[in-house]
Amino acid sequence: MQYDNGGELLVAHLESLGIDTVFGIVSVHNLPLVEAVDRHLRFVPVRHEATAVNAADGYGRARGSIGCALTSTGTGAGNAAGSLIEALSAGTAVLHVTGQVESQYLGSGRGFIHETKDQLGMLSAVSTYAATVTSARDAGRVLREASAAALATPGGPASVEWPIDLQYAAQEDAGEAVPSDEAPSPDAAELAAAQALLAESRRPLIWAGGGARHARAELAALLEATGAGLIGSNSGRGSVPEDHPLVIGNFATNLAVRALLADADVLVTIGTHFRSNETADYNLKLPEAHIQIDADAAALGRVYPVRHALHAEAAAVLPALTGAAVRADADWSARVTAVRDEVRAALHDDIGPQAAICDALATALPRGAVVARDVTIPSSSWGNRLLPIHDPRANVFPRGGGIGQGLGMGIGAALARPDEPTVVIAGDGGLAVHFGELLTVAQERPRLTLIVFNDGGYGVLRNMQDKYGERRSGVDLFTPDFGPLAAACALQYARIAAPEEAVPVLEAALGSDGPTLVEVDLTALGPMKNPFTPPVKIPTA
Repeated sequence: MQYDNGGELLVAHLESLGIDTVFGIVSVHNLPLVEAVDRHLRFVPVRHEATAVNAADGYGRARGSIGCALTSTGTGAGNAAGSLIEALSAGTAVLHVTGQVESQYLGSGRGFIHETKDQLGMLSAVSTYAATVTSARDAGRVLREASAAALATPGGPASVEWPIDLQYAAQEDAGEAVPSDEAPSPDAAELAAAQALLAESRRPLIWAGGGARHARAELAALLEATGAGLIGSNSGRGSVPEDHPLVIGNFATNLAVRALLADADVLVTIGTHFRSNETADYNLKLPEAHIQIDADAAALGRVYPVRHALHAEAAAVLPALTGAAVRADADWSARVTAVRDEVRAALHDDIGPQAAICDALATALPRGAVVARDVTIPSSSWGNRLLPIHDPRANVFPRGGGIGQGLGMGIGAALARPDEPTVVIAGDGGLAVHFGELLTVAQERPRLTLIVFNDGGYGVLRNMQDKYGERRSGVDLFTPDFGPLAAACALQYARIAAPEEAVPVLEAALGSDGPTLVEVDLTALGPMKNPFTPPVKIPTA
């Protein structure tokens, strides 16, 4: 195929992936790409390169596919690096195309505008794949290789740097297919032993991580066949709808769930990293009878000992386990449901007046609507646990724990699914990291409700310092008056200062066909019963 320039080639490639919206910042070093995308697709000019990647990431997650971000070279690519780390941590598919200086000056170190030392090395460190377009004949191949790597398992962001002269050049694409890796296949003896262990089990538990997102029907079938309890890491939420009576959810470190783990006679874990914050810094004890399923061979036995390691895609191996499974003891399944209800009721009580906001969202949101959550107390305490998730594509949050990324992810998700409302849960401190993206929201007008929990700073760190230290450092921040701020950005504004205001305010915001900024005044609303602190170790005397 012949293309007038690299932009036309890029558009054809994006259309082949089903991408209709691209996020980025225009530059002298990506102009042909941006102009072509803007002609044929939708180009969203965000205000920071980090947001371009976050928005592309959120777009891909909300669709269950891949997103695309365009940035400039040098500083622009560097600005994107933090958000590439998030996509790498989460294993989510992002195609990041960044400019590069003219190919004749590449690597010369002469200080060409926007040039940086070893940009490809930087991108390789924060991407699952990184490559340079070296000619107008290989750009198509590089784009296909990058996208395939991003969509593979364990996946992640793929970065392509494209010299500006080669973007302007006429392209000749041979269209060669990218070789695909063979799907992993579990060892037959290990699989047979796992089947035998599960057939003997009467008190089974299942732990669903991010790898379960692509095996929803197979996981549901195993759950029904066994009557097991389903614990979910944050990444695995929604793989089975969380109103299912056997879904305990993201409560593994809760004392009642620890007791279940202690009494279980087998645990099947599916595609999980066993992150430190979900295992009490790896102090959580798991059953010795542990069957681990993961498509990434390096993950098997990496964190916890495993009796039977199954190197496979979850969707391929779960039916074999389901076929061998027997039903759990009735009192075990009943205990699972009782624990599920107990942990939710306890958390609902513990968050005090914020429970009204959680309840209002759960009632007003359409089933499966995206809830994008930044790193903030409401997200970490109840948004990641109590607010129900019924579809893994609705579960959008920074899995690597970086603050300030939630709004960008929410913008991407809202534009990926324009016919239903999207909610972003953010704190005032996290929102301030990318205040400029309020202008992106104002310009693009997505159906997005941004809920800002205003406590005047970094509440999580403040609570830690108040609990373990004698003074506060860097946590009390100047916060704007959100009403005039929203007005300046042509956004609707509402405020919640009492529990009874949650339902009418959120119903109106979610019913709107455009964006609304909702401020939750935490001083007026009132505190949680117990100040939230994260599960990290703080040395004390």
